[in-house]
Formats: sequence, C-alpha cells, structure tokens
Amino acid sequence: MVETFGTCTDQFAPVREALTASLDDKDVGASVAVFLDGEPVVDLWGGHLDEARTTAWERDTITNTWSTTKTMTALCALVLADRGELDLDAPVARYWPEFAANGKDDVLVRQLLGHTAGLPTWDEPMTLENLYDWPTATARLAAQAPAWKPGTEGGYHSVTFGHLVGEVIHRVTGRTPGVFFAEEIAGPLDADFHIGLPAEHDHRVAPVIPPAERVLDPDAALPRDRPGNPHIPPVTANTEAWRRAEIPAGNGHGNARSVAAVQSLLACGGTARGVRLLSEAGCERALEEQFRGMDSELGVPMRWGMGYGLHSGQMPNPRTCFWGGWGGSMVLVDMDARMTMAYVMNRMIDAGGLGDDRGFLMLAAAYEGLSG
Repeated sequence: MVETFGTCTDQFAPVREALTASLDDKDVGASVAVFLDGEPVVDLWGGHLDEARTTAWERDTITNTWSTTKTMTALCALVLADRGELDLDAPVARYWPEFAANGKDDVLVRQLLGHTAGLPTWDEPMTLENLYDWPTATARLAAQAPAWKPGTEGGYHSVTFGHLVGEVIHRVTGRTPGVFFAEEIAGPLDADFHIGLPAEHDHRVAPVIPPAERVLDPDAALPRDRPGNPHIPPVTANTEAWRRAEIPAGNGHGNARSVAAVQSLLACGGTARGVRLLSEAGCERALEEQFRGMDSELGVPMRWGMGYGLHSGQMPNPRTCFWGGWGGSMVLVDMDARMTMAYVMNRMIDAGGLGDDRGFLMLAAAYEGLSG
C-alpha cells in the first residue's frame, strides 16, 4: 500500500482512502485537497514524481494541470468584472479594438468565457512557437472570422480560450494574465499556482507522464478527430518553452492545495481565509448559463457558465461549477455546501480528452465525508 502524507480530518477519511486506492492502482503521484468554508479539511499527497518511482512526491510538488488552468483565468475575469473594470456584457472590441475584424464587432466578453464565440481553434496553421508568442497568437485570433454565429453554438475553446480571455485581461489591466493572476489572486491568497512558471520552481515539478494509449490533442474536436492546431503532444508540458510561456488555457502549474485554495473563493462568497477578492454577487456570475446543449467540439452535452462547466443533474447540489484538465486533474466548487475539491496528478490516463474516473472518485469521497 502506497503511503499518503498530509492532513485529513476524521470526517473526510474517505478521501484519504480514495487517494490511497488510486495510488495503489492508477496513479504515480498525486495530491487531493478539500476546503470547507475556505479552510483546508483535506490536504493530502503521495506517490512519486517519476514512473520508475525513485523520487517521492513532496508537499510542495507541483505539476502541469492542463485545462484546470482555465478556472484560474476565468476567475481573473470575474474579479475584474466585480471591480467594475470589465463589463462581461460588453463587446470584446471595446477593450481589444482589433478583435472587431471579420464580423466579430458584436462578440461579447461573456461569449469568450462561455465557449460560444466561434473561435475554438486557429484557422491559420500554428506551430508551438507561434503559440508561445503572445502577440502572434492573439493577433491571429483577432483577424479570424468566427466558425459560427457567436452566441448560437457552444464549442469548447480548448486552447484559444486562454489567449482570448487573457488578451482582454491584458488590455484592461496592462498586465499579462499570468502576472495579473500572480499579483491579484495567487499572491493575496498565498497559493502556489503559476500561469507561466519561473525557472526557480523547475526543481519542484513532477513531469507529466503521458498515457500509453494514443491520445487526442487537447485542441482536437472529438467528434471529427481532426488534428489539433497546433499539435500538442503530452510531453510538450515537460519542456522549458512550455513552462515559461503563458498559456492561460493549459499551462498552469500547481497542486491540489493551491487549486482548491484559489477556487475556494467562489465557494465562500468571495472571501477565503480572511482575504476578500470578490463580492457574493461577483461569485454568482460564474453560474450564469451561457450555453446548454451538445458541445460541437467535445461531442457531449454541456452547460457552460462564465468560464466553468455547470451542474448537469449529477451533482448533489445544483449551484456547482467545475472543470478539469487533459489527463485527469479537476476542481469542483459547491457554493451551497461551501466546499471546494481539487485533484492533481502527473500520470495522464484518458485517451479522449474527457477525463477518467480518478478525480470523480475523490469527489464522491469528499461528498461521503460531507454527508457523514
């Protein structure tokens, strides 16, 4: 049996059991956290950084969380909206004039957050170097025509989401999204999460372990199985170029503790551990439904809120929002229970981009503890 470390209240013992079982079975290294009323009741980790299991996963180990990063970028937009600096119902072009090109003058900021803007990928062929070059990647999106009439269809903007929402943040604040997040959210909350990882943290990173199966690029449309643009092999996350770039849709580095620490803001009406960054009304905006139906990119039914997936009938409480990352990481915020659960690991398992059951087993264990 793999040993787990950290703290866990007796009430949430099922979460420790779930993590232990996962480390004994599918996981190499992982962490899980549950925050209740903004305070940690579960902060656990275990396993190893490498598949050979020679280096232990430590308390401060972090790893690439893929699309769980989107919840951080969305939170930045919600904070700016709550401060009155960003109108989510305004045209994107109010803040980013070049974006009005090619029939996008009426696209709204909330349509970027709700995956309905019609820009799920780049039309022009993109290299990884293009992706890392912020001015190039954003200028191409600004010049592009939407793939559908914005607001009429939902289609997961798997990589473009970060550059679209991130450039709005940049135009409003004069800071890149990674810098804004670090200074205005992670810093005040003392959360060890980074969008664009400084070299000083490299020694703490658990490299991503790709799945054995053939996997789809996270920017691929699952129903059509088209190649991603750019193509992003899982091992890309282990390169220096990926870590240093700001990719606010997918290169956030952290662990379960830091993910839950940040997102617990939403669970607690905008205040966590004595730090208020949002009003209660500002938190509620995350739950505003932007789309309900079949997501044309994911090929599954989805409800999109303001940057988060929304409760779809399978959660105990309706006022929940969530999202996860390619390969298995996830975070869920339950506003009724004032609970946040996060799971972060280094081994990717799923072959299709829609996740596996590890995070959901952790979530079920958290709800078992909550009801116990």
